[in-house]
Amino acid sequence: MIKIDPNALKSEYAFENSGLKTNKTIYWNLTSEALAEESLKRGEGNITHGGALCVETGKLTGRAPNDRFFVETEETKNTLWWHKGNKGISEENFEKLFKKAQKYVEDKDLFVRDAYVGAAKNSRLAIRVINEYAWHNIFARNMFIEPSKEEITKIVPEFTVVFLPGLKADPATDGTASETAIEINFKKKMVIIAGSAYAGESKKSIFTVMNYLLPQKGIMTMHCSANVGDKGDSAVFFGLSGTGKTTLSADPHRGLIGDDEHGWDAEGVFNFEGGCYAKVIKLSKEAEPQIYSTTQRFGTLLENVVFDPNTRTLDLDDATLTENTRASYPLTFIDNAVPGAKGPHPKNIIFLTYDAFGVLPPLSKLSKEQAMYHFISGYTAKVAGTEKGVKEPQTTFSTCFGGPFMALHPSTYAHLLKERIEKYNVNCWLVNTGLVGGPYGIGTRISIKHTRALLNAALHGKLDNVKFVKDDVFGFEIPTECEGVDASILQPANTWKDKEEYYKKYKELAAAFVKNFEKFKEGCSQDILDAAPKIA
Repeated sequence: MIKIDPNALKSEYAFENSGLKTNKTIYWNLTSEALAEESLKRGEGNITHGGALCVETGKLTGRAPNDRFFVETEETKNTLWWHKGNKGISEENFEKLFKKAQKYVEDKDLFVRDAYVGAAKNSRLAIRVINEYAWHNIFARNMFIEPSKEEITKIVPEFTVVFLPGLKADPATDGTASETAIEINFKKKMVIIAGSAYAGESKKSIFTVMNYLLPQKGIMTMHCSANVGDKGDSAVFFGLSGTGKTTLSADPHRGLIGDDEHGWDAEGVFNFEGGCYAKVIKLSKEAEPQIYSTTQRFGTLLENVVFDPNTRTLDLDDATLTENTRASYPLTFIDNAVPGAKGPHPKNIIFLTYDAFGVLPPLSKLSKEQAMYHFISGYTAKVAGTEKGVKEPQTTFSTCFGGPFMALHPSTYAHLLKERIEKYNVNCWLVNTGLVGGPYGIGTRISIKHTRALLNAALHGKLDNVKFVKDDVFGFEIPTECEGVDASILQPANTWKDKEEYYKKYKELAAAFVKNFEKFKEGCSQDILDAAPKIA
């Protein structure tokens, strides 16, 4: 039997520099093949039809936002955007958890990965991920950018992620909310993840780190997907999980830059990641062939996906474990992925929203001021499964379409985006991928076929000569026609049986926008404030 050499790609930057030590084996930068063998040997997962490794994350099948903390230091006290979602924890309590981590790993095999975050070399972040589970190291290999063999031995990590699902925090002594803890320490340049096996915590923690570091250097950070046409017409898609970022950016006729986390610097848009982390519940081969194909091959990691134990055939419609089933795979698994994961300055910005009320149009065009208003507002719905405790869509406002990951005040990101919209004359669109014909329980989700037709028309300039009508409440412009789309759905009131109820719900949503924006009035220019819905 061929044995794995755990030191084959060992970094010269010693493991002990992290402050951790183990008496067992440290596996350095293993390939996905070697990691899959280790995962199977340890009983962490199963191989499914086609070769993908399928794992379960246990009781937590989504992020645990109430368990995420920032360590309070002299620097972060003055720079971080402190609010109920960005909670602080003392340096003393962080050290208590770190000491527990030191003790916990003493008799554990560990899997270490050195990688980059950010495709732009002048601003990329070198990181080290230390995993208790082999499959988590596959996730890290898929999601972060792999250095060359020459680079990997020389990397000096600027941030370290310590991911230990079996380590439990104690609220009574560690200052946490539960046994789960995600603690980000900018002074120590470390993230500790304890009490959760949900892999997304590691990538979102590092995204949050980038959202803190890069804007302070004048680089826009975005919770968005991005793609580019053959004429160099980049587009970015803002939106939370479940709104269609991954699905809509995976267009076979456009090059994929990335599906979730990006920066925008003086040269253009660049991906933070080396892979995609797509929701796969009810994934269809017909509607989403590119993403579907990734679920049928080795190298893909499937989270909480149900499969037949005999045939190993996947059942992507089965939500027994969670609605938040996921596939993690390298960008190279997408045929039209853009080499280098970078693109020119965008010509179009799309704000995606899952409207649980079912009152917003499938597509509308925004003025520059309206774009800033909607960016800061970040209206959508939390979709079932993406967060602990969310069982059905809940209307919410997520600042900058990524509130949980925004470490600085929203005005920082808004100012950077406004600068770029003005400088590069970007078209801005609001796209509802949610409901039509009524609210949740009555309405149905807008057909992805219609959404794609509307988006393609916008991206290719096919709406330039179409008549638009101005909405009386929100002020945005709605097209009256679009090739391949039934004109009746362009005005959502037409899809409701009870028109009176529609206008009631529409005004309720407008009022919710106005109320939510109260906290952002200070620091916003008058033209942005004037872009608010008119509910008089």
